[in-house]
Amino acid sequence: MGCCSSASSAAQSSKREWKPLEDRSCTDIPWLLLFILFCIGMGFICGFSVATGAAARLVSGYDSYGNICGQKNAKLEAVPNSGMDHTHRKYVFFLDPCNLDLINRKIKSVALCVAACPRQELKTLSDVQKFAETNGSALCTYDLKPSEYTTSSKASALCPKLPVPASAPIPFFHRCAPVNISCYAKFAEALITFVSDNSVLHRLISGVMTSKEIILGLCLLSLVLSMILMVIIRYISRVLVWIVTILVILGSLGGTGVLWWLYAKQRRSPKEAVLPEQLQIAEDNLRALLIYAVSATVFTVILFLIMLVMRKRVALTIALFHVAGKVFIHLPLLVFQPFWTFFALVLFWVYWIMTLLFLGTTGSAVQNDQGFVEFRVSGPLQYMWWYHVVGLIWISEFILACQQMTVAGAVVTYYFTRDKRNLPFTPILASVNRLIRYHLGTVAKGSFIITLVKIPRMILMYIHSQLKGKENACARCVLKSCICCLWCLEKCLNYLNQNAYTATAINSTNFCTSAKDAFVILVENALRVAAINTVGDFMLFLGKVLIVCSTGLAGIMLLNYQQDYTVWVLPLIIVCLFAFLVAHCFLSIYEMVVDVLFLCFAIDTKYNDGSPGREFYMDKVLMEFVENSRKAMKEAGKGGVADARELKPMASGASSA
Repeated sequence: MGCCSSASSAAQSSKREWKPLEDRSCTDIPWLLLFILFCIGMGFICGFSVATGAAARLVSGYDSYGNICGQKNAKLEAVPNSGMDHTHRKYVFFLDPCNLDLINRKIKSVALCVAACPRQELKTLSDVQKFAETNGSALCTYDLKPSEYTTSSKASALCPKLPVPASAPIPFFHRCAPVNISCYAKFAEALITFVSDNSVLHRLISGVMTSKEIILGLCLLSLVLSMILMVIIRYISRVLVWIVTILVILGSLGGTGVLWWLYAKQRRSPKEAVLPEQLQIAEDNLRALLIYAVSATVFTVILFLIMLVMRKRVALTIALFHVAGKVFIHLPLLVFQPFWTFFALVLFWVYWIMTLLFLGTTGSAVQNDQGFVEFRVSGPLQYMWWYHVVGLIWISEFILACQQMTVAGAVVTYYFTRDKRNLPFTPILASVNRLIRYHLGTVAKGSFIITLVKIPRMILMYIHSQLKGKENACARCVLKSCICCLWCLEKCLNYLNQNAYTATAINSTNFCTSAKDAFVILVENALRVAAINTVGDFMLFLGKVLIVCSTGLAGIMLLNYQQDYTVWVLPLIIVCLFAFLVAHCFLSIYEMVVDVLFLCFAIDTKYNDGSPGREFYMDKVLMEFVENSRKAMKEAGKGGVADARELKPMASGASSA
């Protein structure tokens, strides 16, 4: 189960040749069994919470004395008002529903079982009494009779806080929730800091409700723009990549020139008749401008040198983007891959949240300091929360890894099929079939490694949030450094995992062997990797920005003519966020396809040279790149040795492989 299982397997791996799509066998079976056992444990947690009555308490609701609403209840020892018959009281009513505990995420209020929720606002105790007499629903505690609501001195403490807001039962969960959102002003202010009064919040919500058709249309527009952009990138990739490269260089030069111009202008400005305080501020600004100008100059020089070194590799990026466009033409179902992944994630997240809610109401009844009943789990079972949180991360990463393996398998099939007319009818479904039959263990192992890195980072982030304002500067710096390092490690492992899945899809090797082989290939082609991950990723990022800006501009033009409301900031934010999400999903698949194509291309050039018996698998566009590289190497003479080694690193040692 470890990365290096035995010396013999390592020796066999070193002698193994790449045989794309020829042999297929199961990989990392122990990790698949471990993942299945873990999922069984997740199912046990859900079953335990349902079996202990948590499902009934969650759906039907319960009062502060441990009675489940809508049924007869057993008496709890030493708990007053427990064991009541609530057959006709099916709804949970909170005496002060707007009293939220944001720290512990609870409603700090007494809960009662009532027959009906007050549909209209009740301003006085007389209104509460009249509601109880009319609807048979007592809104004060069980110790107080409806006839005593206006006469008892304890009524103010035992009855709901006035005025009682109008409420309606939440579907399926039988809780009386206030209809007016202003009831949750405190909670809204905690989440939306720019809301200073309820009128602004009301206008924002009304803006969303009034413009829902426009929002839906703009979301559809972002979807169409994302598809169009993928087609455009396929046909104008050469021009687009060079435009982006030139704009980056010109932008850096322009920014550096402006900084030096500002520094020179500030330095030449007269200092006469200036107060000492203003003179000190001017000197500080001048020093800051000098630092910025020098930093920008160094950055521009480094960027220019990098572009100069990688200018030949940009051609490979252009070719890969062109071939990626062809992949989407032959494999159109790749476009819908993000939808299936998102759908699977949503289903799992719904299950996870429901189980989490079950866990919140499971356990044995315990009386707290206020005399009310809480349900708590004791013993080893109280740590089910941690198991459940780990399950959220691991299974979510597993689903995302399945998408990566599916895309990798489909693209590998496309690349290593010489005659594209012999492609499977649905390469995506064929890739899914291979994943389920052979490589679920590899996906489980790769996603577990990401989980191992992500959990410590989340723990450190939680500690940092809890200690905010309490820790010293040194501790804060150490925490942030650790969080940053773990984030960088996670990103590197994600990239290596994706290439390991590609190697597994090519040669059906286990995760560690595939990761090692992919890492060797990437190191041998380090400059090409740098070019693709800078120029290519930056171009895709600009594509996301273009889609968001276009959708936002269309939203401004449409919402500007909407006269039913005055504040349309929230609808525009929703549209732009959705546009970025859609663009990210589509272009991330494009980026994934490019990365898979590059690894296939690197392996192809490593083991083949175009001679009889060792023909290339690559597309004509990539073959043109190889031929142009060879011509450039012949013309350069000794200057092309480095490129020659990069293009054909195994030319001399292929026979011994």
